[in-house]
Amino acid sequence: DDNAPDALKKGTRRTLIRVLESIMRLAHPMMPFITEEVWQKIHTLAGKQGDTIMLQPFPIPDDSQRDTAAAADIEWIKQIIIGVRNIRGEINISPGKLLPVLLQNGNAEDQRRLEENAPYLTKLANLESVQWLDAGATAPPSATALVGEMEIFVPMAGIIDKEAELARLDKEIGKLKKELGRLKGKLSNDKFTANAPDDVVAKERQKLSDAESALSRLEEQKEKILAL
Repeated sequence: DDNAPDALKKGTRRTLIRVLESIMRLAHPMMPFITEEVWQKIHTLAGKQGDTIMLQPFPIPDDSQRDTAAAADIEWIKQIIIGVRNIRGEINISPGKLLPVLLQNGNAEDQRRLEENAPYLTKLANLESVQWLDAGATAPPSATALVGEMEIFVPMAGIIDKEAELARLDKEIGKLKKELGRLKGKLSNDKFTANAPDDVVAKERQKLSDAESALSRLEEQKEKILAL
């Protein structure tokens, strides 16, 4: 982000250099020459001393430094980007076209993540804007994707091929119906429900409920497209 504070830019560059230096030590046994060349150029910037990478210790993971909350935030960003890119690919929208995106049914954690990461999301997904829809509001006719219970809408006005979007929805609906059949068959099997651990059965029932909800939303979306 070119508009980020200088301190944030400096911290980002420092992190990138340190990560790159660690990667060079990890890769050195398999790529000795190129890693030595790169390491010689960056090791002092990364705070490392020595004449050669060959005498540097192999990186050892430190679980105390693992930030699970940050990892979950990045995974959330990734899933939205994947959803938007899938929509682009499936209805043939140019990767270079800026898209408006609407989000709905997000929880407080989703709202926090968007507030803190909107610049990254906008840049990486090439978005014109990203905004929340009120819980009870009706979205305009849109291509949709799901991240958990949160819905992603890309309004179709002026950008969508109606027939292609109907084909995409039919494909997704078909997948969900197939998955519903599998889950219903599994849960109707008395041997499974009697012998499987309670938590496993509960997870399968939750999957069934989630799939039914997703199918209902996609079928509603199909009706909206048909009405265009």
